[in-house]
Amino acid sequence: MTEVTEKADPAQEIELSKKREANWPAVLILIHVHLLSLYGLWLLLYDVKWFTVFLLISLCFMATLGMTTGAHRLWAHRSYKAHISLRIMLMLFQTLAGVGSIYDWVQQHRFHHAHFATSNDPYDNNKGFLYAQIITRMRKLSPHQEKLKQSIDMSDLENDSVVMFQKKIYWLLYIILFLLLPLNAPLEYWDDSVLSAVFVIGFLRYFIVLHAAWLIESAICVWGLKPGQKSPPDSNSVFIISMSFWPQYHYLIPYDYKSGEYGTYDSGCSSAFIRVWAALGLATDLRTVESKTIQRALANVAKTKRSLQTCLEEALKEQCLPDQHYLRRG
Repeated sequence: MTEVTEKADPAQEIELSKKREANWPAVLILIHVHLLSLYGLWLLLYDVKWFTVFLLISLCFMATLGMTTGAHRLWAHRSYKAHISLRIMLMLFQTLAGVGSIYDWVQQHRFHHAHFATSNDPYDNNKGFLYAQIITRMRKLSPHQEKLKQSIDMSDLENDSVVMFQKKIYWLLYIILFLLLPLNAPLEYWDDSVLSAVFVIGFLRYFIVLHAAWLIESAICVWGLKPGQKSPPDSNSVFIISMSFWPQYHYLIPYDYKSGEYGTYDSGCSSAFIRVWAALGLATDLRTVESKTIQRALANVAKTKRSLQTCLEEALKEQCLPDQHYLRRG
């Protein structure tokens, strides 16, 4: 009698663990940033010079623009095209945020969109705002998530010289732009104290910018509709008709440059910032969805009973702007 030994199929995929472990260095850093920023807030209120206050506001504003109009709308979703001079400026602004390179952040954000609201989404909004905003930042991706993340197409960024330059020397830029220059300015130029430089321009600034950047992924927990409300998230018509409850609209049409990060549509500093550069010819091919396009898509949904996403994609192909329209100028 011959014994038959079964051999494992080498082509069979090994199931990877979906468990996320604590990222202890991140845990320690975030605990210190949050605690020490409280002292920075006290100094801001009682013991800093006005120039330091202006510097704090300016640095936070530039860093946030670097994240919203740069990393998010330009590089993650290709909402518009930017001249190399504008891309360099946005790259420098994004470095001021201190959240990692553009390449790494965009890969993580695209992974978030690809698996939005599923168990594979690292910022799963089904687990609540606290999880999406803070807790997930203190955990590593699971081996399963890491594998899924590697499948995200990043070829467009790999062909972007500005992005790859920053990726190559990110930590050098981080030390110079995020640490040395901002911390040195209050000491050298208006003789503020070391405590003000370290705790206000250092820890408090980082606290503000971190949470502004994190809100890009967790904002749906704040401004989005909750399951069970009158117009639940799985019914998208309300969002594209009124452009309200923007998070659901953003996840349906992520490339619309008018979609703000903090609960707005076609308003706010970031959208205005993009339009200014469009008027100057340094931002071109701004992508958006017109009301007529939405009406055609909804009509096709009613006629064909196909999904809104499919009908919207077809309607967008027919949408065109005149050659001299300011959104295409440049």
